[in-house]
Amino acid sequence: MDNYRFCISASVLMLALSLSARAAALTPYETINAAAALDKIDASPLRGGLTVLFGSGGNITVLSGADGQFLVDGGIALSKVGLTAALNAIGPKPPKYLVNTHWHWDHTDGNEWLHNAGATIIARPETLKDLQSTTRIEEWGHTFTPVPQAALPTVLVSNEKVIEFDGERVVIRPYLPSHTNGDLVVQFTRADVLATGDTYWNGLYPFIDHEVGGGIDGMIEAANLDIAAVGDNTIIVPGHGPLSGKQKLIEYRDMLVDIRSKVRSLKSKGLSEEQAIAAKPSAAYDRTWGTSIINPALFVHLVYVSLPTSH
Repeated sequence: MDNYRFCISASVLMLALSLSARAAALTPYETINAAAALDKIDASPLRGGLTVLFGSGGNITVLSGADGQFLVDGGIALSKVGLTAALNAIGPKPPKYLVNTHWHWDHTDGNEWLHNAGATIIARPETLKDLQSTTRIEEWGHTFTPVPQAALPTVLVSNEKVIEFDGERVVIRPYLPSHTNGDLVVQFTRADVLATGDTYWNGLYPFIDHEVGGGIDGMIEAANLDIAAVGDNTIIVPGHGPLSGKQKLIEYRDMLVDIRSKVRSLKSKGLSEEQAIAAKPSAAYDRTWGTSIINPALFVHLVYVSLPTSH
């Protein structure tokens, strides 16, 4: 676990590594929060009134205009001062909608203050349930407890939902369990921008929340759906990592498929998790995908535990 990091931009990662070196006793959860409290929020304008914010947990997509601000994910609450300044710089109108792509704190910890600032929170019913539950995530070294009432989503999405907002057609799509049990992907159709939440991590091995029903099979299916939703000119905002295009997303999907196949083969032969990790089934991809946030051993663990004993 010493090499495990779950944060957003390269600058946050470097800060997290520095903090870890100085305070090895911190859990990954504590280290990521410490980084979010200190890191600068970077704003990258896209097109069609859209901006992406890096530096507070997961990537945050913002559509800003006369109708107000429409946010996809809200980051970590410790970044409130920086995020408030960034949102004010994007536009003068307050947040009107906030989509939670899933329940993880690095995407939902800002729910309460953003709701108090005016945002209606949209999420899956599963995300609402997860936010109201006590869940232990061993890989993060943290037990999550129910959030305050003001942080709970009030508009629940079980089927595709379309919102017309500031001249943009925003399509919110639920996926079957993949990263978690309650993932949403948001497409800004006129600007041709897709915010994938954590169904896609660009240049990084992804976390798979097997505690609530996420799994490698679902991650691959979600990647396939993401690929089907984009064109050659689509701007893709991953849950973590830099902005992307379709080809990088395809490479990500292909990597998941190959590693799943290798781990499945090892597991079907009766190898234990420790033996499967020692076999290094991800070795061909580690230098590209496994050097910064989720290390190869952790990713193989996540794939292994999310696969059935036999196929």
